[in-house]
Amino acid sequence: MTSSNGGRADAAPTADRVRGLRALGEWCARHFVVVIVLWLVALAGLHVLQNTVGGTYSDDFSLPGTQSHQGLEVLSAHAPSTGGISAQIVMHDAQGPLTDVEDQVGQAVASLQKLPHVLAAVDPLPSPSQTSPPPAGAVSADGKTAYITVRFDTNPTSLGHSYLTGIDDAVAPVRAAGVQVEYGGPLGELARPKAGDLTSEGIGFAVAIVVLLIGFGSVIAAGLPLVTALISVIVGLSCLSLLAIAFTFASVSPTLATMIGLGVGIDYALFLITRHRQKLIDGDDPVTGAGRAVATSGRAVLVSGCTVVVALAGLYVSRVSFIGKLGAAAAVTVVTAVLGALTLVPALLGLVGRRIDRLQVRPPVAEGGSAPGSMEKGGWHRYAQRVEHRPWWFLVGGLVVVGILAIPLFSIRLGHIDDGADPTSFTDRRAFDLISQGFGPGANGPLTVVVDQSAVPSADRAALAGKLQTALTGVPDAASISPLQPTSDGQVLIGTAISTGRPQDATTTRLFNHLKDDVLPQAVAGTGAETYLTGTTAAQEDFLELIAARLPLIIAVVVGLAFLIILMVFRGLLVAVKAAVLNLLSIAASYGVVVAVFQWGWGGPALGVSGKVPIESYVPMMMFAIVFGLSMDYEVFLLSRVHEAWLRTRDSKGSVAHGLEITARVITCAALIMVSVFAAFILSNNIVVKMLGLGLAVSVLVDATVVRLLLVPAVMTLLGRHAWWLPRWLDRIMPHVDTEGEA
Repeated sequence: MTSSNGGRADAAPTADRVRGLRALGEWCARHFVVVIVLWLVALAGLHVLQNTVGGTYSDDFSLPGTQSHQGLEVLSAHAPSTGGISAQIVMHDAQGPLTDVEDQVGQAVASLQKLPHVLAAVDPLPSPSQTSPPPAGAVSADGKTAYITVRFDTNPTSLGHSYLTGIDDAVAPVRAAGVQVEYGGPLGELARPKAGDLTSEGIGFAVAIVVLLIGFGSVIAAGLPLVTALISVIVGLSCLSLLAIAFTFASVSPTLATMIGLGVGIDYALFLITRHRQKLIDGDDPVTGAGRAVATSGRAVLVSGCTVVVALAGLYVSRVSFIGKLGAAAAVTVVTAVLGALTLVPALLGLVGRRIDRLQVRPPVAEGGSAPGSMEKGGWHRYAQRVEHRPWWFLVGGLVVVGILAIPLFSIRLGHIDDGADPTSFTDRRAFDLISQGFGPGANGPLTVVVDQSAVPSADRAALAGKLQTALTGVPDAASISPLQPTSDGQVLIGTAISTGRPQDATTTRLFNHLKDDVLPQAVAGTGAETYLTGTTAAQEDFLELIAARLPLIIAVVVGLAFLIILMVFRGLLVAVKAAVLNLLSIAASYGVVVAVFQWGWGGPALGVSGKVPIESYVPMMMFAIVFGLSMDYEVFLLSRVHEAWLRTRDSKGSVAHGLEITARVITCAALIMVSVFAAFILSNNIVVKMLGLGLAVSVLVDATVVRLLLVPAVMTLLGRHAWWLPRWLDRIMPHVDTEGEA
């Protein structure tokens, strides 16, 4: 590719790379039997391995170095039975007090204590012969609801569904007595129905088939992208499951990987097959056409795929393992989608040969477009000319649309969605409701107060305890705070704070921050004691605080990476600035829609969400990295054609019109498919998946319509030839990356 100042730096290496890709495409098309068999063997072999030795997924919000994690370590050292990961087994007897079945409850507690990984199980109804008093607050005022607190040495969600058999057997006597038994917390997450996204995938595939049939006009051409994407995603998911043996991935990871893998897999195959069909129409034989498609559009796929992976890898800048691994999980299927596009697609093209358009639903359409300078203009070219004549109108119109969609963003509230938003078919939702009715909503998210007084002289500890109890009386937003009790060694004081609101409410966050930052530190000031708030809710609040603080860094890193990639590829300073700014606008619009639907409740109940919920803390960060990566698909595909025409003609306006005309149909098809794939996941029972599905669908839709069809041509027209300006010193030091070029 020629640089913006007319040089041909790195032309020989670029030509070598293109020849290498062309040779790869031709070899795969010529030896299609070998390539297809290898993919099928990998598909079957990895799937068998996944089912036999594959790992499990669980949510681990532990953050070493945070105060909640340090508090948990203090508990584990001085009171092991009160440490670990806690879960609730909630019991409710509508007919009478639970004291009528205290023998069965005691039997269940004894059985639970014998299970592996159980540190302790606390009986809410101890018999008179037991010396330990009943735990405070574990039985409702009417005596009809109670809960057994079970503490595990590991997160139960990592133990697999088979572990539930032991839990079910332990509580069977209580159930046999006619008592309703539900599981809360991480135990409830483990008991949820196994996530099945077949409905979402089926809907996405059905819409994709319709779009591809309309776009290609051929049954075979429409089927190839779907087959390739499906095989690539299954291989990627099997690889992810094997990686889960050694690494802990979040429970949402397979769904996220499926969403991204299907979206980019279909898009990448679509770009290649579109170019291949054009080569066949131009007179190439199938093998040569496949090779040239891989050498041209395959390069764009390679650059785009690397960009998506780099954007996802940018999540590790957060220094939060949970977030970084979510990005890594999504990147696995992106890698397999790229490999499938560069090898499996040309193999299938070699298999079908010239029969690609045999089963037609309408006459096939060429890749598109009139050549720059041609007198015959297509509809998209004429549209681009309208933008040329009134660029400011189109620019302002696009900005108004994006601005309106982004308005709710300014009221965004990050948080952690509690079990009360889940469907009532989930046991953790039923446990949540029972605890809310019996003890108040805050009992679903208790905060454990830990005071390490090991550095306080023994003579001063009584005074410290009194001072703490005074400080913890009448705290705003607290429904109750239990008296602090010393551990058996007397080194640590432990209590429980209950919020007046649900765990996801702003009330709980205010109570957490007030206790952590003001009440507890002031009460122990000058004594040498250390204070902590720990437990599941406290860890989630620390996680939220950490994510909110590091989100600007993630945004800066991902935007900077996107800017540098566009700058290297297209050698235009203002083009790169334009790409970064417009991508920010499309993401802001998608954020706004997510806030309006879930946080404001505009349509949330229709999507299966109970009430208004905060935006899950890591969703904006994930959306940002994914959308910035995916938007590069269309950015590279469109701008490469504009730049190609600019280098030939030096006509800035004509180049924009030509690039839009030749890519608009393919980008529209690709965007409709990706939107349908993402939107179909709104049907998931997982609210985080719903958020990601809606946010990604809206972002791609805005990016492919408002941004690519209004803002990009308007801005490029207004910038003119200045869009491709690049300082000579910068052009000399930057590497040259060629996309969509025959070199």
